[in-house]
Amino acid sequence: MTARVISGKAKGRRLKLVPGDSTRPIMDRVKESLFNILGDVGGTRWLDLFAGTGQVGIEALSRGAAEVVFIDKARAAIQTIHDNLSHTRLTDGARVIHTDALAFLRQLGAPPFDVIYIAPPQYFELWITALRAVDEAASTWLTSDGVAIVQIDPREFQDLALVNLMLTDQRRYGNTMLCFYRRETDEEE
Repeated sequence: MTARVISGKAKGRRLKLVPGDSTRPIMDRVKESLFNILGDVGGTRWLDLFAGTGQVGIEALSRGAAEVVFIDKARAAIQTIHDNLSHTRLTDGARVIHTDALAFLRQLGAPPFDVIYIAPPQYFELWITALRAVDEAASTWLTSDGVAIVQIDPREFQDLALVNLMLTDQRRYGNTMLCFYRRETDEEE
């Protein structure tokens, strides 16, 4: 499998994959659909949790995102993200943090993100733990019109009782499902 940047400043550039089978890169057609759904991402702030190759965040930077924070705990993934950012010349606006995604979500204090992309290793229910952490502090993690997007195998999906986030869209592409969660906000906010 190969990965590439689909659109924007780094269009067509190939991306390295993380050695081994610890990550599951997003298929180009799923990535393209994701960005078609989101539309213009210019000027947005992203949090790419369980970033792996970094290709979703790199695609966002290529399309004009102002900042992407990449989080992964695997050294090989962190090195791959750095290599891919360097190769695509998209280091401006990128922050790569070598830490556990769930530990990162226990910290508070970062400005809220427009998009939080959650694509953990499959079948460990890590997406549920991560999404619940975002839900608990939704106003801290997400802008008022922000979205948390979960990438999972459709067999992993389950309805969750959330306090601040609501499932607003679901798309299935073969063995990949994208679930879009938005903040439920008060009118005064």
